[in-house]
Amino acid sequence: MHRLFVALPLPETVCDRLLDAMDGIEGARWQGEEQLHLTLRFAGEIDPPVAEDLVAALSAVRAPAFELAIRGVGHFARKGRPHAVWAALAPSEPLAILQRRVERACRAAGLVPETRKFVPHVTLARLNASSGPIGGWLADNALLATEPWPVECFALYESRLTAGGSDYARLEDFPLG
Repeated sequence: MHRLFVALPLPETVCDRLLDAMDGIEGARWQGEEQLHLTLRFAGEIDPPVAEDLVAALSAVRAPAFELAIRGVGHFARKGRPHAVWAALAPSEPLAILQRRVERACRAAGLVPETRKFVPHVTLARLNASSGPIGGWLADNALLATEPWPVECFALYESRLTAGGSDYARLEDFPLG
């Protein structure tokens, strides 16, 4: 079984800017540089034959290259408790189109449809019940921004769960343009 997801890799300059913002929430589990990406679709645990079908379907995705930029921050909550803080992306119709095409490719490969709304973000930290308040961090980083960068490919990643968190391996790139 492979635990797979489809994502956009980030350039080093963007990662550096995001790493600079990772401080100020007690007990947060901040992401490492190698964990920073923009998930287009989480595939989950899939068998090798389905993984091969997924690679074939993703290879058929066609979309133009485009630009993205970080614009602000946010958080996800469960039962009223924050469980992650993230960097937001500036609105992008080309990103939305690419995400829909990736979703169609995943369905064509036999994956069940994703039911959650796509919220473009880069996870910066995971939180738990012992994490400190996030309000100050959200206020301090509300204007977090990067210069636009070119998005020229998307990638298939494998996630391996370890005692220290998730390790990500970039398996295959799919060019845009």
